[in-house]
Amino acid sequence: MLDPAQLAALAAIHRRGSFDRAAADLHVSPSAVSQRLKALEERIGTLLIRRGQPCTATEAGLRVIRHHDELALLDSALAADLPRVAPGRTTLRIAVTADSLATWVIPALAAVDGVLFDLVIDDQDVSQTWLCRGEVAAAITGHPGPLQGCDTVSLGALRYRATCSPEFRTRWMPGGPDAATLRAAPALTFSDKDRLQSVWVAAHIAAGRRLALPTHRLASTHAFVDACLLGLGWGLNPEPLVSGHLASGALEELIPDTPLDVPLHWQVTRLAAPALAALTRAIRLAAAAWLQPV
Repeated sequence: MLDPAQLAALAAIHRRGSFDRAAADLHVSPSAVSQRLKALEERIGTLLIRRGQPCTATEAGLRVIRHHDELALLDSALAADLPRVAPGRTTLRIAVTADSLATWVIPALAAVDGVLFDLVIDDQDVSQTWLCRGEVAAAITGHPGPLQGCDTVSLGALRYRATCSPEFRTRWMPGGPDAATLRAAPALTFSDKDRLQSVWVAAHIAAGRRLALPTHRLASTHAFVDACLLGLGWGLNPEPLVSGHLASGALEELIPDTPLDVPLHWQVTRLAAPALAALTRAIRLAAAAWLQPV
């Protein structure tokens, strides 16, 4: 039987990146955190944390952290089934996309009581990786599955519109967007993982080819909208965030009625599924209200 306090110390060091921040989370001294980790590594007989800036778990450490998370979820499920068992406050780590978080996920999280959320923000094309590594109990991903050991629920599609300001269009593409103008007009990109602009261009401008797009990098969903409104660049914005601006004329579509629908899926480990049942219901309800049917 592994010591719960030692398991909590390991998880906190990995997720907070340092012994000091882990100690602050656990309300103990850094020395206590260090002692707990040392005792756990001696108990298991292998290195669990790579010391550095930041500190990160080894492969064995990730497996032990997954065990810690599974125990916490099992305790939560037991408390739900047996009223005399005092429930603890579970911290639930899930991977979500930035655009989902900015549009429809918060209402789902707010509908679930008794849980602290630790959200990992990543692109829908790679968020499944966090689940595969065992670092999260569930994820909103662009992958339909199947994924070994996980249940997958289709949620619908988040609709995007390729938008810019009227002034931006007048300056950069007065005759409309084409390959030549898009090679000159600055685009917006969330990160190096963001392929939405390139996918839209390939579908509607470049006949399936990939164009080299000059781009600003802005790792913020709401900054994307602001940047389009102020003429900094053009980009794919979630329809729920720009529908009002399109209706008022503050933004325009580069090509009218050319949305890009990105299917999303909720993937949850089967071991965690019973404990996450309430969250899964809330996620499905929010998705039905906000996303496009697939």
